[in-house]
Amino acid sequence: MLAPATASLWFFILTAPICLYVAWSDMARMKIPNKAVLATVGIFAVAGLILLPFTDYAWRWVHLLAVLAVGFVMNMVGMLGAGDAKFAAAMAPFIALGDLFTVMMLFAAIMLAAFFTHRLARSIPPVRNLVPHWESWTRKDFPMGLALGGTLAAYLAMSAKYGV
Repeated sequence: MLAPATASLWFFILTAPICLYVAWSDMARMKIPNKAVLATVGIFAVAGLILLPFTDYAWRWVHLLAVLAVGFVMNMVGMLGAGDAKFAAAMAPFIALGDLFTVMMLFAAIMLAAFFTHRLARSIPPVRNLVPHWESWTRKDFPMGLALGGTLAAYLAMSAKYGV
């Protein structure tokens, strides 16, 4: 991991509640609220300025713009929802560029685990009846916020432990 361990720890502490909220909200309503996206960006804007060297901080805003552009195109062609694209862009500045491949592999593993766990849970009536109002139980599409939030939290936790 090439992210600074101390910065990653603080980023984890600050963003973990948002990651949980994004996962819950996407499963419950199939929406990632803009307030979660804005809070994530706001945390990076303030904490990143304190925790990262200024050149790293400045360049990481390019990550947000690049992921937002790609996410916009993916949303236009129906590959993912607008909330997913916005939250992925909000996550991007927290990720060191040198860790991109690691994060992509982490995201792939978490997405597969989240997909199969979600599908299994919704097929078990006692589990499904715990939260029968969740929209993701009846929709064909997958609540990607579950995987996105899990990826950011896992990456930051791993970087806090194994970062530089």
